[in-house]
Amino acid sequence: MAQTLRKMAVALMIAQGAAVKPALRSTAGSNSTAATATIATGATHQGGAPCQCEASNAQWKACQRTVPKCVFIDLGAADGNSFNHFLSNGYGPVSNCPSGEWEAHLVEANPRFDAPLQKLVGDYPSKVHADKSTAAFFCEGTTTFYLDTQNHAQNYWGSSLSSNHPDTKKSGLQGVNVHLLNLNKLLVEQTIPGDWVMVKMDIEGAEYDVLPCLAQAPAASLVDRLYMEVHAPTWSLTGGTKETLEAAKATLKQRGVDIPPYFSQTL
Repeated sequence: MAQTLRKMAVALMIAQGAAVKPALRSTAGSNSTAATATIATGATHQGGAPCQCEASNAQWKACQRTVPKCVFIDLGAADGNSFNHFLSNGYGPVSNCPSGEWEAHLVEANPRFDAPLQKLVGDYPSKVHADKSTAAFFCEGTTTFYLDTQNHAQNYWGSSLSSNHPDTKKSGLQGVNVHLLNLNKLLVEQTIPGDWVMVKMDIEGAEYDVLPCLAQAPAASLVDRLYMEVHAPTWSLTGGTKETLEAAKATLKQRGVDIPPYFSQTL
């Protein structure tokens, strides 16, 4: 009971008046499992994806940390601009983080941003972890990532795993080989129930692939807030649809994940 009350207090402080997550992790029950059964079928269909949804794995090593903190997970981190927004209290006052501590995991596939992300790692040792030339997905492996070379003012925001993205087409489908990071594994290995976990997801259509897999993952209940930009479903690698995305969002909300409206021109 004490942990539940503390969690609610932290949520209220971080939210700064925004909607607080409707349920805590310990309240996710069998209804959530039932709700994800249909989602699993679509999420594990290979289609154009390089691998299948891996919602859990007994080989993953659960985080052994005992001191809670804010954990900012930035999927589509670009040059670290969203991380800087986080540090500037753009996602809530950092001073209200549990134990007054935070760490950030910055995941970015475009190699153009390798150097600025590595600089952030040096600027904040042991606090910032960068997965460079790495795309967020629902499994691990390697694949082709297509670069946007046109939108300079918007930090090349159209770079995508999808060859169907108009900005990658305008750029001549310039592909680079990247690693794939499994969000579900990252949550298991880097967060604990006492953390305040924020996931920012701006991955140019791959949300239609990642979110249904997350919705069926046990680790989903470790997420407190999801800031997600929604793009065209035609950029999905698994044939995702608006309907499957909405079903995944509904399941995550049932499991206590707060999903406020979110859009940014460059973050």
